[in-house]
Amino acid sequence: MCSSDLWVMARMDSNRTAEDFFKAHPDWFARNRKGEPYRAADKYVTCINSPYYDEYLPAVLTEIIERSRPDGVTDNSWAGLGRDSICYCANCERAFAKKTGRRLPAAADWDHPDYRAWILWNYERRIEIWELNNRATKAAGGPDCIWSGMNSGSVSAQSRSFRDLREIAKRAQIFMLDHQRRDDETGFQQNGDTGKRVHELMGWDKLAPESMAMYQSGPGYYRVASKTPAEARMWMIAGLAGGIQPWWHHIGAYHEDRRMYRTAEPVMKWAKANESFLVNREPVASVGLVWSQRNSDFFGRDQAAERVDAPYTGFMHALVRARIPYLPVHADDLEAASSRFALLILPNLGAVSASQCDAIRRFTANGGSLLATGASTLYDEWGDPREDYALAGLFGAHLTGPAPRLGAPVRETADRFSPQGHTYLRLHPELRARVDGPRAGDEPPVAGERHPVLAGFEETDLIPYGGTLGPLRVDPGAVVPLTFVPPFPTYPPETAWMREPKTDIPGLVLSERGKSRVAFLPAGIDRRYAREHLTDHGDLLANLVRWAAGDSIPLEVRGRGFLDCHLYRQGARRILHIVNLTSAGAWRAPVEEVIPVGPVRVSLRAAAGIRAREARLLVSGSRARVSIRDGRTEFAIPEIAGHEMAVLDPV
Repeated sequence: MCSSDLWVMARMDSNRTAEDFFKAHPDWFARNRKGEPYRAADKYVTCINSPYYDEYLPAVLTEIIERSRPDGVTDNSWAGLGRDSICYCANCERAFAKKTGRRLPAAADWDHPDYRAWILWNYERRIEIWELNNRATKAAGGPDCIWSGMNSGSVSAQSRSFRDLREIAKRAQIFMLDHQRRDDETGFQQNGDTGKRVHELMGWDKLAPESMAMYQSGPGYYRVASKTPAEARMWMIAGLAGGIQPWWHHIGAYHEDRRMYRTAEPVMKWAKANESFLVNREPVASVGLVWSQRNSDFFGRDQAAERVDAPYTGFMHALVRARIPYLPVHADDLEAASSRFALLILPNLGAVSASQCDAIRRFTANGGSLLATGASTLYDEWGDPREDYALAGLFGAHLTGPAPRLGAPVRETADRFSPQGHTYLRLHPELRARVDGPRAGDEPPVAGERHPVLAGFEETDLIPYGGTLGPLRVDPGAVVPLTFVPPFPTYPPETAWMREPKTDIPGLVLSERGKSRVAFLPAGIDRRYAREHLTDHGDLLANLVRWAAGDSIPLEVRGRGFLDCHLYRQGARRILHIVNLTSAGAWRAPVEEVIPVGPVRVSLRAAAGIRAREARLLVSGSRARVSIRDGRTEFAIPEIAGHEMAVLDPV
C-alpha cells in the first residue's frame, strides 16, 4: 500500500462497542457499583483489564496488519474508562487486589490510600497496554510496524484518562496528537506550547504529527462544515512553530462543503518547501516553565483547571506576550536544568517531591535563578500539606500557620458587585506624593527607589489582584515590593473605599544569593492573568522573568503586535519562527482575518560562526540585511502576516 513517499497508519477507536458485542461478551465491559454497564451514547464501554484488551484487540491488530499491510496503527480512544468513573467489574477487582492487595476504592477520595493506589495502578495499566499493542503490531508487521495511540495536548485531559505523557513519550517512536483547536483562554500559542512540551519529553529528533481539523471543531462541533480558513491555518502555523508536524483532518471522505479542501493547502505547501528547517533542530531558550502530571493529579485533583492549568497558562501568555523564549520542563527532568536554563519558573507547582526539591536546590546552588508562585512546594507528591514550603529557605518566606488541606475549591469572584475577590497589591515604596493628582495631605514621603521588577508602574501605588493572601514570616534581608490590600465593597460606588489600605502581608518576596536570584510570588498573579488578561499582571510577570533571568535571554523582538517567538539552532545556523497572533479574534474563536504587523526589529546573541550579511525570510521570500554589533545579530522584518521564519546561516 505504501511507497517511498507515503507512510500509512491505520486509525482505530477501540474502547466501546455496539450492543450485540456487549451481549456476546458481557464480562468484557466496565461496570458501576450497581453492576450496570458504563455507556457512551448508544455504545458500551469496554474494561481495560478484561480479555478485550489482553486478547481480542491484539488479535484485531494482527488481522488488520495481515490483511491491509499498514505501516503502523494509531488509536484515538485506546485508554479505556476515564478517571471520573471507577470500574467495579470482576476483572478490575481481581487485578487491583493482585497488584496492590487492596479493595477497589468505594468512591473518589484523594486522601484515601485505596484511591491513590487506584490512580497509580490505572496509569501503569495504560503503559502495559501501550507495550502489549506494540508487541502485537511488530510481531505481525515487523520491527518498524508500531502502535502509537493518540494523545491530547492538554495535561489535564491526559490525567483524566490516565495517559502519562512522560512515560508514553519515552516509548513513542512517533507521537500522534489529537489536539484540534484552541479555546478562548489558551489561544493559538497553546499549540506551540504543546509541540515544545512533547519534544522536550521525547527528543527533538522525533516527529509529533497533530490531527488538525479542517471542519468546525469549536466552539461548536459541526463535523461536515468547513472551519474558518484563518482559524484553521493559524492553529496549524502555531503548531509548526512549536515543532508539531501538520496532519490535516476531515470527517468522512465525501463533503458537500467543499471549501475545507482548500484550507490546508497553503500551509502544507509552505511546510513541504521548508521542511528542512522544521525538523532536526534544537530550541534555544534560557527560561524553563516547570510542570508535572502528578501535580495535576494530586495537587490539582478535581480543581486542576484553576490550581494547575490556569497558573501555567498565565505564565505561558506572559512569556509569549513579552517575546521571551521558554521551554516546558517536566519536574522529573530538572537534573539537566543547570546546563540548559538560567531560570526555572514554578507556576503554583504545589505537589513536589523531596527529590524534585533537592534538584531545584542544586540548580540554584549552581547559580540558577528561581521564580515560584502561589502554593509551590507547600504539598508533597500526594498533595498532603507540609509544615512549611519545602523551599522556604530559598523563598525567604515561611508559613505562620498550618497549610490548608486540598478539599476546598479555588474561590473565584461571585459577581461584579461582590466584595469577594476585590483585592489589590500595594507597591513599595509608594510614589504618589510626587505624581500629579489630588492630595489628601497624608501621602507617605517617597523613601528610596523601587525594585526593577516594578518598572513601568511609576504612576501607581496599587495594582489589581483579585485573590486572597495569608500572613507569612519573611527572612531578614529579603525584599518585599508588594503587599496585600484586603477586600472591600465594590457597590454602591460611595462605599468603594479601602477599609484596610495597608497590611504587612507579602505579595512578592525577592532575594539574591550570589548569582542566583529568587522571586517568590505568593499572590497568584499567573492564575489571574490567565483568566483576566490584565496588562498590569502580564507586565509584572514579564518584569520578574527578566530580572530573575538577568542577561541570559537570547532574543529581543521590538515592534507592535502580539507575537509568539520560537528560536532554534541547527548546528551554527539560527532559525527564528515568529507567529503573528494579532487579530480581532485573538481571545475568541474564530479568527476571520489576520492583521499584518511590522516592521519588527530582531536582536539575538551572535552565535559563534555566524557572520551572515542577510537573513532569509522564508514566508515572504525576501531577505533582510544583518548587522552585528556589541555581540548581537540584528535585522528587521518589514511585515509579518500569519508568520515569518528567518534563517541565519553561518559563513
